[in-house]
Amino acid sequence: MKFIFTLLCIAFCCNLTLAQRCGTTDYIINHPIKKNNTLRAESPSLTTRDTLPNEVIIVPVVIHVLYNTNDQNISDQQVISQITSLNNDYRRRNADAINTPEAFKSVAADTRIQFCLARVDPQGRPTSGIIHKATNQPQFLADDQMKYSSKGGDDAWDATKYLNIWVCNLFGRTLGYAVLPGSPLEIDGVVIKYNCFGTTPNLSPPYNKGRTATHEIGHWLGLKHLWGDTLCGDDSIADTPTQETSNSYCPVFPHLSSCSINSYGDMFMNYMDFTDDGCMNLFTKGQTAKMRSLFALGNVRNSFLNSSVCDSSNAEAGPLPTDPPIPETTPLKITVYPNPFSNAIKITSESKSDLTGKIMRLYDITGRLFKTQTIQSQTTVLDVSNLPAGMYVLKIEDANGSLIYKLIKQP
Repeated sequence: MKFIFTLLCIAFCCNLTLAQRCGTTDYIINHPIKKNNTLRAESPSLTTRDTLPNEVIIVPVVIHVLYNTNDQNISDQQVISQITSLNNDYRRRNADAINTPEAFKSVAADTRIQFCLARVDPQGRPTSGIIHKATNQPQFLADDQMKYSSKGGDDAWDATKYLNIWVCNLFGRTLGYAVLPGSPLEIDGVVIKYNCFGTTPNLSPPYNKGRTATHEIGHWLGLKHLWGDTLCGDDSIADTPTQETSNSYCPVFPHLSSCSINSYGDMFMNYMDFTDDGCMNLFTKGQTAKMRSLFALGNVRNSFLNSSVCDSSNAEAGPLPTDPPIPETTPLKITVYPNPFSNAIKITSESKSDLTGKIMRLYDITGRLFKTQTIQSQTTVLDVSNLPAGMYVLKIEDANGSLIYKLIKQP
């Protein structure tokens, strides 16, 4: 019995050590995007616009937790830890950013992309952004079956408004995979193995800092592996050096190969390599430009700029486009509804002191100011019947903090 237990322990450790960091390349080979699939039937939007300079792009997320055992039914705490980790990584607020070698610090970047758990579902109902669903499937292959309720998974939410992330028990060594931008809406999103999702609790190193999701979402935003999946290849990003192939574990800097173009060698600490979670710590300016380009007018992720399914009741919702980052927490407890609205917007608070004396500003999505008002009561109704249809940003603030709401006026 002791011998069998030892073998099981060895097998478990080897599974972690030999894990396939990313299954995206194999998935793309087996599931190429057909030309007629690139024309996506996106939800109609009231306005279209380009990204603004220095805009913090907000990506609403829905997490589909599929479980066959209790261990696979990860907690909401674990899900929230992953959202926090994503925001730290994509905003370069990660504590281990100090580990970026001096040679690469000048190209390390804050992508100004943030993620929030959706607060409104596709039917307009309140949601936590987290779905827990039992499945009769003990494991899923990297073949999109988990994305269909009819196959033991869970159907995607509107992928023009939500980043769908399926968390499940992936078969074999694969930790996660993503579809490429332009994939059919019903499969658009990212899949992550349940025991390497988030940062707490019950995760085992070296995949316990949420970097599998950081990596796969990089693919969802158009990034390639640093070596371009070819020997001495390239990812088409100017500020990531050529490297021979993927790196594993955590190399010592500098790590050189026959393909190194200078004495700095591989950028193995980049999120798009295959190193351990604790070794990764940066995206580059070039990678940032590539990811943000997908949100530009006419590009495949542009519809997210019009999504209003996150609001400031979520601490990860993010700031007004050209503002610096707002604090993650705020003392204000204010509700704004309805959304979408027609002729009026109602602003209410739990107590009179939460609203009175606060300053309300209403902007359109280009940043043009339409209304400024000091709020005098616990309930305020704004007459907006004269505003044209489109997206608006409501900002309520005082010296202690601010709340941001993205609102849509119906035609």
